[in-house]
Amino acid sequence: MKLWTPLIVGTVLGLSVMPTLALAQERVLDTTERKAPLTVWGAQFEEFEYRYSDDDEELGVWSGDFFYGTDALKVRWLTKGEYAIAEQAYETLENQVVGQIPISDFFDAKAGIRFDTPEGLDRTYAVLGVAGLAPQWFEIDANFYVSKDGDTSAALDAEYELLFTNYWILSATLDATVAFSEDKEIGVGTGLVSTETGLRLSYDLIDRAFSPYVGVVHERKYGNTADFARADGGGTESWFAVVGARLTF
Repeated sequence: MKLWTPLIVGTVLGLSVMPTLALAQERVLDTTERKAPLTVWGAQFEEFEYRYSDDDEELGVWSGDFFYGTDALKVRWLTKGEYAIAEQAYETLENQVVGQIPISDFFDAKAGIRFDTPEGLDRTYAVLGVAGLAPQWFEIDANFYVSKDGDTSAALDAEYELLFTNYWILSATLDATVAFSEDKEIGVGTGLVSTETGLRLSYDLIDRAFSPYVGVVHERKYGNTADFARADGGGTESWFAVVGARLTF
């Protein structure tokens, strides 16, 4: 009997463990639709606003993002621009179509095409960039551009949100552009081209789907780019009062 006892115990334990192992194996091999990557889609406007400058200039400004895909791969249409209300003309208009994939827990890489329609000839660029959440909770979007004529530039967009409450949020933004080659036809010189800094105080009315805000924005051009603007009779620095809303669909 002593010899049979270990054998009986081992058999019972084996029979009890086998269903667990089979279930684990089934989970590993589960390729049904419920295990497929979740597809998401939507649209959001970080900026959808009216600006009034210290020299009486009125602008309609937007920065939007339309996306479709999964956590592994998203396709995004990014659009931004400034529309001069009095002149009824676009001051800037930029559209990008990019594919985006994760490269770490907090950052994605993206690549695609950018189309600009500034004053003068249109421009087309290849885009390579990264976007994500940096330490201390800074949202970063950095891009490198190469035009079909070989002109190169880079842009950095950074944002930080300070939550006073769950509803009142102060957002600080910085947009900076650097050009590594000159493009006189659109008034861009080498070096630091321009910066835009802003402060916007928003209130979340509908769970961050609709957040109206007020704020102030400062724009400035530098170096050769500022010289080109002066030569064309334009300004190099402006302050704007801002009213608008963040929208998510």
